[in-house]
Amino acid sequence: MSQIITMGGGGFGMEPDNLALDRYIIQQTGLDHPRVCFLPQASGESLEYVVNFYRAYNQLGCRASHLSLFSPPTADLESFLMEQDVIHVGGGNTKSMLALWREWGVDAILRKALDAGRILSGMSAGCICWFEYGLTDSIPGPLTALPCLGILKGSATPHYDGEANRRPTYQARIGGGEMPDGVAYDDGAAGHYRDGQLVEVVSSRPQAKGYRIQRTANGVEETVLPTRYLLES
Repeated sequence: MSQIITMGGGGFGMEPDNLALDRYIIQQTGLDHPRVCFLPQASGESLEYVVNFYRAYNQLGCRASHLSLFSPPTADLESFLMEQDVIHVGGGNTKSMLALWREWGVDAILRKALDAGRILSGMSAGCICWFEYGLTDSIPGPLTALPCLGILKGSATPHYDGEANRRPTYQARIGGGEMPDGVAYDDGAAGHYRDGQLVEVVSSRPQAKGYRIQRTANGVEETVLPTRYLLES
């Protein structure tokens, strides 16, 4: 079974005092102390971001590590990543991240890791990178459609409720045929995919949701997806 967990926003990078989504990710391993590797390329390998990752995932009882492509830990990146239980991708510039991954062969390794049962996850850039297309602010100017890895079908956008231009621009790109139908995630919402199919949407915030966005004969249709609030008592 392959698993990908896509976060529209939230997690340790946005909610350091609310690790509900991060905890959900590691629970899917079924392990008490899973090995979790952080890929921070989208942020330019921000030291602060990496430190925050270690702080959060050590707190959650994980065996945490990160992969730098500017100071690689080894020449054998495939063996390094295949040793992990979860590979978690941070936010930032998706276009630059994908370019680095392709140069180093990380994109191909991630596919192998997924097929071998490793869980892939991420927030923002780490959300959209798995789809055929993602709506991105990687390029200065209007939000644009970016071809991504294509492991998951369709398109996606993060920050659906967190940035004023996300909802109208994503719907316009789908309505105009620039992007295929897809999904949108609010900050604090995440989609859980098994074998390429969305099986659950969860959230760390009471109002955060996931949405299905589809082009129809009458325009663009937005459907709210059932979302389980993880902190509901």
